[in-house]
Order: sequence, then structure tokens, then C-alpha cells
Amino acid sequence: MIKNFYQAFQNKDWEAMQKCYHHEVHFSDPVFPHLHGQQAKAMWHMLVAASTDLKITFSNVTAHDDRGSCHWEAEYTFSKTGRLVHNAIKAEFEFKDGRIIRHTDSFDLWKWSKMALGISGILLGWSPFMKQKIRTMAGQNLHNFIAKNTSYQS
Repeated sequence: MIKNFYQAFQNKDWEAMQKCYHHEVHFSDPVFPHLHGQQAKAMWHMLVAASTDLKITFSNVTAHDDRGSCHWEAEYTFSKTGRLVHNAIKAEFEFKDGRIIRHTDSFDLWKWSKMALGISGILLGWSPFMKQKIRTMAGQNLHNFIAKNTSYQS
């Protein structure tokens, strides 16, 4: 399931990515800390649809009956600033009914903010204020995306 998810991601096939998720999925990362079900699916759709130069690699896939993990990396241009980002992520998964029920991505948000935001990320990316501002902006973008794509409204 993990390989299917990231191969679909490499192909920018958000629909195939979504099929890997259980309908009750919970997703969490430093930017989107609490997404459930349709929100998590919409987030991947939004990110893939917005990307023009996204490159995904993944490695060290391990999986057991109900858990798994992998390392993945994303390279892309952050649209708000035009800056190149190379983000390294540790992903952990839990499975239910043959699908991903919990997906937790971990990465250094300050490191990401330095790449994506430049000087403001360097100076303030470590601060709780800037981290919350990043989360708020991303959450608003997802809210707007869901509002325009009624299939995600429940």
C-alpha cells in the first residue's frame, strides 16, 4: 500500500493516492496537524494539482500487518515565493481493512520555512508565531480548495 501511494504521488495521480486511504483516515504533519477523511484526500489533490515541477522519491519502505514506514523526499518550487524546496520526510502508517488509516509525516518545519520563505523563514521560522502562520495559511488554502471542489464536502 505504501509503494502504491508513493508511485501514484510520483505520477501526480491524486485519485490513486486517495484509493490507498481508508475512508476514516487521519493525516498529520507539521503544516496540516489534524486532517480527517475527505480533508486528507483533498489536501493531496490540492498539492498535486498546484504543482508544476514536483519530484517525489521514496525509500526504506517497511511494512507489517498493521504498521509501516518510509522515507520520502519532495522537490518543488514553492508557489508563493518561487523558491526551490527540497523536503526530507519520515512517514509512518497504520493500516485498517487493507488501507491506510493513519498517516503521520515528520519533518523540520524551520528547515522547510528557510527554503520556502527565504529571509523571513530564516529569521522567524523557528518561532511559534511563524509556525502558526504557516499552518493557518495552509489551512485556509485547503478550506478554499474544498469549497471549490464540492465532492470533498461532507
